[in-house]
Amino acid sequence: MSNEREDMSFDTYGKAVRQLAQLVADDGYRPDMILSIARGGLFVAGSLGYALGVKNLYVMNVEYYTGVDQRLDVPVMLPPYVDFVDTDAANILVADDVADTGHTLELVRDFCVGKVSEVRTAVLYEKPQSVVKCDYVWKHTDLWIEFPWSKEPPLAQGQTNVLDA
Repeated sequence: MSNEREDMSFDTYGKAVRQLAQLVADDGYRPDMILSIARGGLFVAGSLGYALGVKNLYVMNVEYYTGVDQRLDVPVMLPPYVDFVDTDAANILVADDVADTGHTLELVRDFCVGKVSEVRTAVLYEKPQSVVKCDYVWKHTDLWIEFPWSKEPPLAQGQTNVLDA
């Protein structure tokens, strides 16, 4: 793996997510709900929600990455799970920060299929090896991305991951 990185600042993030939202709007897609893949997708989903006027935001927790370019064999969905009730006619936009391998997006997208009317995906970055070709992408790259919210080490140790317990 190369040591070269894509370094995203908060300023760049603000412009990028607004441009990503513009891609969705220009396409005429009107999501009824935005499903965030935690954790990186939380920022993207919230920002897209404001930019697209969507108040129904949901979160799905998926454990896959354990470090820089280190991951589990397969992504694992963690509780609490999204409860799709009366969503047959809903359009859903799945939001994440990056489609690296795409396995996390694939898991979430496939989980939604059949429970809603239509599922589309939006990411800031998509890598060439992603098994999911996202509907909306701000930028394509093959570099490791340093996001502004995760480039600094934690100030305190948080809760242990469910898989670590």
